[in-house]
Amino acid sequence: MYLRTTKRTNKDGSTVEYLQLAHNERHPDTRKPVARIIHNFGRADQLDRQELVRLCTSIARVCGVQVTDPFAQDGVSPTTPGSCMPADMKIKQTFALGCVWVIEALWERLGLKKTLKDIERATEAAVPYERALLAMVANRLSDPESKLGVWDRWLSSVYLPSCTSLKLRQLYQAMDVLHDHAEAVEKAVFFSTANLFNLEVDLIFYDTTTASFHIDAEDDSDSEESAALRKFGHSKEGTWSPQVVIALAVTRDGIPVRSWVFPGNTADVSTVEQIRADLRGWNLGRAMFVADSGMNSADNRSELARACGKYLLACRMATTSEIKREVLSKRGRYTVFRDNLQAKEVIVGDGERRRRYILCYNPKEAKRQAAHRQMIIDLLEAELGRHKNQSTSAQWAIELLASRRFKRYLRTTKSGLLRIDRQAVRDAAAYDGKWVIETNDDTISLEDAACGYKGLMVIERCFRSLKRTQIRLTPMYHWAPRRIESHVKICVLALLIERVAELACGRSWHQIQRSLDTLQVTEFFDLKYRVLMRNELSNEAKKILKSLNISPPKQVLHLEEIA
Repeated sequence: MYLRTTKRTNKDGSTVEYLQLAHNERHPDTRKPVARIIHNFGRADQLDRQELVRLCTSIARVCGVQVTDPFAQDGVSPTTPGSCMPADMKIKQTFALGCVWVIEALWERLGLKKTLKDIERATEAAVPYERALLAMVANRLSDPESKLGVWDRWLSSVYLPSCTSLKLRQLYQAMDVLHDHAEAVEKAVFFSTANLFNLEVDLIFYDTTTASFHIDAEDDSDSEESAALRKFGHSKEGTWSPQVVIALAVTRDGIPVRSWVFPGNTADVSTVEQIRADLRGWNLGRAMFVADSGMNSADNRSELARACGKYLLACRMATTSEIKREVLSKRGRYTVFRDNLQAKEVIVGDGERRRRYILCYNPKEAKRQAAHRQMIIDLLEAELGRHKNQSTSAQWAIELLASRRFKRYLRTTKSGLLRIDRQAVRDAAAYDGKWVIETNDDTISLEDAACGYKGLMVIERCFRSLKRTQIRLTPMYHWAPRRIESHVKICVLALLIERVAELACGRSWHQIQRSLDTLQVTEFFDLKYRVLMRNELSNEAKKILKSLNISPPKQVLHLEEIA
């Protein structure tokens, strides 16, 4: 049963709309649904709106549902016929709602609100530090700003009523509270998340990245801040500048376990011992240092072993003779795992010189790489065919030889001509879909070791989200070590919420955010009332909320009478 509208065009060209109460019935012959009119309400422009309201109220009373008409004034409707809003209502402004609604719901579900409220009560704090931290974390996932920007600009653009009264100094004070209780917060929240989502915590991966500062000099170690963090070092991007080193431990699904901040001149391998000691009391499973081929050297492997660390390191296949000779040429069948992953174990050497390699192969990735290489060769052949002068001294040839994309497949003949290196093309094909990892852990299974490299890719994706795509850890405007560490912790909490949402929805946070941005709140007002109403949910927003098991906000979020 539903309310149906019909239209009729008069002789003078005007259109009249009628309202009817209808019910669909299936035709006995055609079996198609046919509308049956139960009651005619008459013309919409002459209809008494209160008649419909009374009917709705009567039905709601029988069903035990309370219905109110917030715009009715002394029994007289202020609305015009056919309109759902008062005629004299004006729009004041619009607020973003979708993202902060989901973030706040996950914030409570993951135990962050309870944990931080417990700290507030234990410290007898009169300031809502938990709300301040929620605002800063939500901002990192919505539209990252500085702390001043959060307070001055961002909070006034979103519907987060519990945070509107925050002061700027309270944001900084909340950062200090988080710094003092960081370990307790991280531990409580992680295990709450693990229990809630039944996460596997038998294998923990950790790696490091860097965050640079746009300053000319590093921090003075003899300053009032004893633990100076901003030190000169080589960043992961290849620059030399004052920086800090950030270590991150994650599960195989990319859920953050814990984070650390070290001085910028700290070597990666020197962080392992402290990280393992900090995680030892958490009763986790195996903790493993995972890194790319840039960390794989004899000295670094020795340092990792001395630190009692188990490592899983990617290897350079094309430049390491032992891998080319012993690993890639090893005969034998691959063991097939899930997600197009195949692997086989290769042991090289005996005794103390024994090394354990895992050769992995992904057929789908091999096809993709082969197709990509063929596309590059086709481009090179077309480019060579366009030029009569194929000397390497020609400008176009110099640009090709300098290109990182093309130079590996080019060679120079004895007569100084540019040619495609067919042998290099065949050599590259031998590595399609393959990668080699090395580990000193004999207890880890072949599947866990093979999936370990995927764990490395998960960490790299987490770092990429932290630094460049979503959360944007940098630029960092803090100079005090405690504030730098707190800023990193806030970004990692944002990463935790992001990964939980991504795993639940099966989409990237960028896609989730784009769908949720369609959910907004509009503020209406007149001389008597101030009303906040949300717009209708889009289909994509409904899917996101359903995947996250989060109830949609009410249609009318706030209604107050202006004195």
